[in-house]
Amino acid sequence: MRQADVTRNTSETKIHIVLNLDGTGQAKLASGVPFLDHMLDQIARHGMIDLQVVAKGDTHIDDHHTVEDVGIALGQAIAKAVGDKTGISRYGSAYVPLDETLSRVVIDFSGRPGLEFNVPFTRARVGDFDVDLSIEFFRGFVNHAGVTLHIDNLRGVNAHHQIETVFKAFGRALRMAIAIDPRAPSLVPSTKGSL
Repeated sequence: MRQADVTRNTSETKIHIVLNLDGTGQAKLASGVPFLDHMLDQIARHGMIDLQVVAKGDTHIDDHHTVEDVGIALGQAIAKAVGDKTGISRYGSAYVPLDETLSRVVIDFSGRPGLEFNVPFTRARVGDFDVDLSIEFFRGFVNHAGVTLHIDNLRGVNAHHQIETVFKAFGRALRMAIAIDPRAPSLVPSTKGSL
């Protein structure tokens, strides 16, 4: 079973994540940051992973530590669940539109963390959520999942739509990359023999 249970406790946050890569898109989310929960739901639903997140952070200061650390813990959980990556497709990509907005996400389970994040946000906040925290989430994720991730918002006017299409496309790309390749279910998808 491609599952993981990860706990991350620091002086700033306490986070517990349970996930199943072969789930049905069910989510139970209580990060303490409502907009983050909305985005995590997109990952679960479009990634077809079952995801439980409980986080308690120093949100009385701001949401930065909680959002970043949830990204870190999710990266750790994904890395644990894919294991040595035998049989996975490795690469995934998705374009997702939402009204006037279009975003593209491409992911590679390369073992090398890297993030290219090109989202020209049209405003600084969506409700109470600081849009800059979205890059902190993905930076934490890639550094601990060991993936290369390219995120591009190709067009958009509404900042909520910009972020939402990014998270939906991420879920879709993740789903493609972690899918078991029926033609090579016992191979690691690399000419090196390991990732």
